[in-house]
Amino acid sequence: MTQPSHPLLPTRRPAIRGGVLALLAALLFGASTPLVQRWGAGLGPFTTAALLYGGAAVMGALLRQPAAREARLQRSDGVRLIWVALFGAVLGPVALAWGLQHTSGTGASLMLTLEAVFTALLAGWLYGESMDRRVWAAVALLLAGGIALVLDQGAQPAAPQASVWGLLAVLVATTAWGIDNTLSRALAERDPAQVVLAKSALGTGATLALAWLTREPTPHWHAGLALLAVGATGYGLSLRFYLLAQRSFGAARTGSVYAFAPFIGAALAWWLGDRSGGWGMLVGCLLMGAGVVLHLMEAHEHEHVHERLVHEHAHRHDDGHHLHHLHHHEPMPTGAHSHRHEHEPMQHSHPHVPDAHHTHRH
Repeated sequence: MTQPSHPLLPTRRPAIRGGVLALLAALLFGASTPLVQRWGAGLGPFTTAALLYGGAAVMGALLRQPAAREARLQRSDGVRLIWVALFGAVLGPVALAWGLQHTSGTGASLMLTLEAVFTALLAGWLYGESMDRRVWAAVALLLAGGIALVLDQGAQPAAPQASVWGLLAVLVATTAWGIDNTLSRALAERDPAQVVLAKSALGTGATLALAWLTREPTPHWHAGLALLAVGATGYGLSLRFYLLAQRSFGAARTGSVYAFAPFIGAALAWWLGDRSGGWGMLVGCLLMGAGVVLHLMEAHEHEHVHERLVHEHAHRHDDGHHLHHLHHHEPMPTGAHSHRHEHEPMQHSHPHVPDAHHTHRH
């Protein structure tokens, strides 16, 4: 049936919430890159990855929500979680840790821009997320910003530790995390802290075993604690925000806004003493900032149909999706809660983004 418009329907700028969450994730992860380079110096890449995701696992355990508030992971999620852990908690951090020991912190941070491009393309291909001209323009601006930053890097006097192999290793990490981000989209309705815990525990176990098999050196206690702390915030808390952003406005847009992380990492690396940036870094920052603003100001609206849907996820009855969440409780809860519920078919028009309730193709 067709529903009339209503003042409580989602805001005219539904991308704001997802964009802010993606920016928070970007801030935390971006700041972690130069810190990993500093505290991971002299350590093996498997040990570094194990410490980072060990910290993320602790954060996931601390932030877990009761089953009444967030949907639990299901047995059917097991295979996907293994793949997510393989790409995101093993291959990605190991490649980044190795690359950071063979290139500059600024160069490595800037190369991470390509993660957003891989994520957006994969999300459009696998999930059919709408990629209108505004989204393509935002992706293009982010890519142009990344190119400007990389060209700026290349124009600077080569640092002694810079190496093509190091940058290629970081490129491998961006590819792995792009795949991880796309696979994680199907887990966005689950408790994000539980996803962080499961992914991190699997990744930590695998990299610890590899560190032991390759006889990597044991880290000094202060480096170990520092990497655990970086992992808790830059990987654990950041991933939680990232999953919540995917829940709010899809994988492609989350990945593109998240592309601001490389600039944050490059700026922190500069503040910590890496002076390898020039005017190209400023140009790149402006281009990437414009791309982020384009995403935040997205206003996608058209007549669309909601098919019958039965699922479980955290929701509120005053969240602007009241026409979707028509079921009743006794008593009616006032905050976020989670349970299996049904959405009746309906047809209407309002501003929307590719969240859990708007997966239609265009």
